[in-house]
Amino acid sequence: MWRSGQVGPFCVIEGCPGPVTIGAGTRLLHRASIQGPCTIGERNMLYPGCTLGMPPQDLGFNPAEPGPGLIVGNENVFREGVSIHRGKTQSPTRIGNNNYFMANSHAGHDCVVGNRNILANGTLLAGHVEVADRVIFGGNSVVHQFCRVGRNAMVGGLTGFSLDLPPFFMVTGINIAASLNLIGMRRSGMTREQIDTVRWVFKTLQRSRLPLPARVAELRTRAGDPLVDEYIAFITSGKRGIVPGEGTTVRGSAVNLD
Repeated sequence: MWRSGQVGPFCVIEGCPGPVTIGAGTRLLHRASIQGPCTIGERNMLYPGCTLGMPPQDLGFNPAEPGPGLIVGNENVFREGVSIHRGKTQSPTRIGNNNYFMANSHAGHDCVVGNRNILANGTLLAGHVEVADRVIFGGNSVVHQFCRVGRNAMVGGLTGFSLDLPPFFMVTGINIAASLNLIGMRRSGMTREQIDTVRWVFKTLQRSRLPLPARVAELRTRAGDPLVDEYIAFITSGKRGIVPGEGTTVRGSAVNLD
């Protein structure tokens, strides 16, 4: 990573309606733009045409209002044409560390993006989307507002979803998660036993036609396993239900699990 900071020609750093703070080693190549309130950490790279902290794309939001702003961590790369909007509710839009936003990808207002994620060209995250760590988004993929994406999940190119995507699951079509991110699991250092556990969870959740509460009840038969507990917590804490497997339907996926 680069060590020296830089602000290239024709960049715009607009400290109104809120302040802008940029950490050491962050580089803005020509024609990058930042609007406050925005805090950017160290050793980030902003390519030409990148815009960070602009107002939400919401007809009801006054662009003169600062809102809670945008907070960006360290060592992120924002390629050409990336746009990330500041928050409009009580909390800022947040981008973690070591993320790679490829050209023309977008994160809407109030998104929370973790660490070491890759968003290929044209990836679109609607407002309030939450992304965990080490997620890979294929080109021109789309995530509906208020959805959550679990760690090490993968989203195929030219796909999209409007429900929550559990950890390690792979989106293979519009609102279809019919596979697992096995390569990602192996690269993350998971043991064969852990991968087998995830396979069992996937089979239980994605290949059954039982109602979601019944599938979660089946998971609870192996409660105490950290991976199984992670899935139980992810599903029961959500409000949208999970992306279904192939051959199932979206209808009825979001249910009350209490």
